[in-house]
Amino acid sequence: MKKLTLVFALLFACFTFSQEKTFEITGTLIAEDSNLPIESATVYLERLKDSSVVSYTISEKNGFFKIEGRTFDDSLNFYASYVGYGAHVQKIKLDKEKIDLKTISMQLDNQLKEVLIKSTAPITIKKDTLEFNVKSFKTKKDATVEDLLKQLPGVEVDEEGKITVNGKEVNKILVNGKPFFGDDPTITTKNLTKDIIEKIQVVDSKTKSEAFTGEAGDKENKTINLTIKEENNKGVFGRVAAGAGTDERYEYAGMVNLFNNDRRISVLAGGNNINSPGFSFGELSKMFGNASSIYINSNGSFRFDGRSFGGGQGITTSRSTGLNYADVIGETVDIAADYFNSSSNSENETISERETILADSRFFTNSRSTSNNDTDSHSANLEFEIETDSTFQLSIEPSFGYSKTRTFYNSNDETLDEDLVLTNQSAVNSDVESYAREFSTNISATKRFGSKGAFIKAEVETEINKQESDDYLNSVAEIFGTDPETIVRNQFTDGVNDSYGVSTELTYRLPIVAKKLFLNFEYEYSRDKENNRQSTFDYSDTSEGFDDFNTELSTDFEYTDSRSIPRVGVTYNGEKFYTRLNIGYNIRTLENNDLLRPQFNVERKFKNLEASYRVNYRFSPKASVYASYWLSNNPPGLRQLQAFTDVSNPLSVIVGNPNLEPSRRHSFYAGYNAFDWQKRTGFYANFNSSFTNNQVVSRTVVDPETLVRTTTYENVDGNYSIGVSGTYSKEVKLDTLKSIKFNLRTRFDRSKNINFNNDVQYASTVNTIVPRLGVDFIWDKVMEVKPYYELVISNNAYDIEAFEDRNFTRHNAGLRTATFLPKKFEWENDIRFSYNPNVAEGFQKSAWFWNSTLTYSILKDKGLISLKVYDLLNQNTNARRTATQDYIQDYQSTVLRQYFMLGFSYKFNSLGSKGETSDDNFFMF
Repeated sequence: MKKLTLVFALLFACFTFSQEKTFEITGTLIAEDSNLPIESATVYLERLKDSSVVSYTISEKNGFFKIEGRTFDDSLNFYASYVGYGAHVQKIKLDKEKIDLKTISMQLDNQLKEVLIKSTAPITIKKDTLEFNVKSFKTKKDATVEDLLKQLPGVEVDEEGKITVNGKEVNKILVNGKPFFGDDPTITTKNLTKDIIEKIQVVDSKTKSEAFTGEAGDKENKTINLTIKEENNKGVFGRVAAGAGTDERYEYAGMVNLFNNDRRISVLAGGNNINSPGFSFGELSKMFGNASSIYINSNGSFRFDGRSFGGGQGITTSRSTGLNYADVIGETVDIAADYFNSSSNSENETISERETILADSRFFTNSRSTSNNDTDSHSANLEFEIETDSTFQLSIEPSFGYSKTRTFYNSNDETLDEDLVLTNQSAVNSDVESYAREFSTNISATKRFGSKGAFIKAEVETEINKQESDDYLNSVAEIFGTDPETIVRNQFTDGVNDSYGVSTELTYRLPIVAKKLFLNFEYEYSRDKENNRQSTFDYSDTSEGFDDFNTELSTDFEYTDSRSIPRVGVTYNGEKFYTRLNIGYNIRTLENNDLLRPQFNVERKFKNLEASYRVNYRFSPKASVYASYWLSNNPPGLRQLQAFTDVSNPLSVIVGNPNLEPSRRHSFYAGYNAFDWQKRTGFYANFNSSFTNNQVVSRTVVDPETLVRTTTYENVDGNYSIGVSGTYSKEVKLDTLKSIKFNLRTRFDRSKNINFNNDVQYASTVNTIVPRLGVDFIWDKVMEVKPYYELVISNNAYDIEAFEDRNFTRHNAGLRTATFLPKKFEWENDIRFSYNPNVAEGFQKSAWFWNSTLTYSILKDKGLISLKVYDLLNQNTNARRTATQDYIQDYQSTVLRQYFMLGFSYKFNSLGSKGETSDDNFFMF
C-alpha cells in the first residue's frame, strides 16, 4: 500500500511541475461553393516535428468547432478535412490560451488550383461509415488489432474481447471486405497486428444482398472492416509461440498469412491444456481462457465461431488447425473458404446442494458427478459471390461439418424430505459415443431494376443433419418409504436423429420515392422434418447381450413443421430518418407420427398475425435514437404436445399435453447513443421489454411420500420481463501523455414468471440491479492502472405464503495494471476479487484471483519471452448460488488451478512496398 501511495504521489508531482500550454481553438467551417456550414468535418492538430496527432474534434451542425488540449509545443499544424473538399492547412502559434480562427472557407477538390499538403484525418465520417486512420492512434509496441481498438474514441473492448462502437455490439470483422476465419471477431482482433492496418471502417452490419441493393442493414449491430495498407498486400507475415509450465501445463500456437493482392491464404494451429482456444501469443489478456468469467462458471468448454471445444465444465485440453482462403477469380467472382478441425478432452467433477420449495413443504437434493468428454470436429465453409454485371448478384454459401464425441458420465444423487430423511437415491453410469454430419447451403439471387432502388430477390436455404449415438447405461434407483422399490437398468440405446430443412423466400421492393420510400412484398415457405428413433435394449443374462427390446423406454417419432408466411411492408430510408413496418400472416402446421404408439399421433394447425416495426433517427454524427417492436407467435414443442409418458428417468416422469396453444409475445427495444468527440464523453442507454401470453410452462407434481416428480405442460398468461441499462464514459486528458477514463455502467432487470408448484399456481417477481464503476489511468509508454468494482443485488418475491422472499448480493472487484519500464519489459497483472455471502456453508464464499505475466522483447522486438503465473494466490473457485422460482442451489465444479509458464513467441514479416516482397527472411516452427 505504501508503494502504491508513493507511485500516485509521483504522478501528482509530475502533473504539478509540467510546463504544458493549455489551448482552446474555435472557428466555423463553410463550403465555398454554397456558403453553407459544413457538419461532420474532422478538425485536428498535429505536431510539426513528427506529425503526431495532438487533439481532434468533429464540426457541429452549424459548422462550429472547438478543439481543446495541452501540449509542450509552441506551434502546431491545424487541419480541417471533409469528404469532397480539399484539406485546409495552416500553422498556428500557441501564443495565447484561446484562439479564434473565425470563418474558414473550404474548396471543392475539383476547384483546387494547386496541391495542398496531404494529411489523413484521424476520424472521417462518410454518411453511414465511421473511419479511423490507424497511424493517428498510439499503441504499445507489438500491438494487436484489439489493442488498437481500445484506443479509438467510442470503442469499448471488454475482458472477453466483445467490442462495442458507440454502444452497439460488433458482430462481424472483415479484412479488406472479406471474412477472416468466419464471423467470430476475436480471432482477427487477437492475432492480426496493428502495423499492417491502414484504416478501420465501422458500418451497420449487412448481408451481401443488402449491401448490393443498398438496403439498410442491422441497426443494432456493427461490422468492422480492416483495410490493409496497399504496400502490405503482397508478402508473408505471421507469429508462432510455445510455452511450458508447472503441473504439466503447456500451450503452442502459430499463424501464417500469405497475401498476394486479392489472394489471401492463412493457416493457423494451436493446442493447450489451460482452457484457452489456443490462438494467442503470450499476452496476459489473451492467454488465460475463461479466467475473465470465473465468477460465473470458469468452465473448460468454450465456443469459437460456432464450433464447440470441450463437452462441459472443468479442465479442457484442446488442439486445433485451420485454413482460410480468399481470392478473386476473373472480374466477376469473389471466393472465400475456410476449413477448421478442433479436438478436445474435458474432465470435470461437480457437487451441488439444492433446496426445492413446495407450496406446503420442501425437500433437499445432493448431487455429485464426474464426466470425461472427447470431441473431434471438422467443418468447411465456402462463399461464392458472383456479379455478372452491376445489376445482378448471385451468392452461394455451402457448409459441411462432421463431429465425433465420446462421453463417460457418473453421478450419485440423493433426495431428503424436510426432516432430512432419505427418501430416494440413484446412481448412474453411462458411456455415450455419437456421430454427427451436417450439410447446409444458402443461395441468394438478386436483380436490381433501374436507378430508383427496385429489386427482386430469391433465397433458398437447405440444411441436412444426421446424428447417430450408442449409449450404454447402468443405473440403480431406490425409492424408500412404506412401498419401497428398486429399479435396476442395464441397457443399450441405439439412437438416430435425422433432420431436413428447406426455406425459400421471395422479395420484391417497389420504389414509391426514388431511393427513399419503398413498398416491400415478401413470401416465405419453410418445411422442417425430423426423424427421431431411440431403440433401447435390456441386457439378457441368457444370451449375455443386449437383445430384449424395451418398448416402454424406446421412441420412434417423425416431426414435421411447415410454415407459409406472406408479408407486406413499407420502408423509408432517408438521410437521418429510417423506418420499416412489416406485417405477415403465419399459417403453420405441426405434425407428429408416433411409429411405436399411433394413438399419440398429433396434428395441429395455427394461424397467427406477425408484425415488426423499426425506427432509427440520427440527430447528428454524435447522437442517434432507435426503437423496434415485434409481435411473434411461438408454437409449443412437438414433444410438449405428445401425450406420451416418458419414464426414462424413473424419479422424474414427463407427460405431454396435446391441448397446448401457441404463445403470443410482444417485444419492444429502444436505445439512445451519443458520443461527443471533443469532450471524449459517451452516453448509451437501452430499454427492452417483452410481454407473453399463453406461455408454455412446466407443471410438476411431487409425490409427498416418494418425492418422485411428474411433469406436464400448461399455458399461462402474465409473464413479462423489463430491462434498462445505461453506460457513461468520460476521458480526461491530463496532458499529452496521461489520461484518465471513467466508465460507469448500470443495469436493472425485472421479470415476472407464472409457474406451478405442486399443482399450485404462483407468480415470482425478480428484481436485479448491477452497478459497475471503472477508472482507467493511462500514462503512455509508462504504465496503465485500471481498477473496477461491481455490485449485484437481486430480490426474488413470491405471491404465495409458502415461499419466503429471497435477497442475494454479490461483490466483484478487480485491478488490471501494466508497466512498460524499463524499455523492452512489460509487466501485466489481472487481480480479481469476488465475495458471495449467500453461499451455503461448506462452499467457498470469497476468493482472490491474480494472474500475472512478465514479457521481454528480443530480436529487434520480433521475439518475446514471457513468464506467466495463473492464479498466483491459488484461490480460483466457481462456487455460486442460483435461485429460481422454486429452488435454491449451491454449486461448485472443477476449475483450473495455479501454474507457472515460461513461453516464447516470434513474429515474422516479409511484406514489402508497392506489392513487392522485401528481403526479410522468416521461419516457422
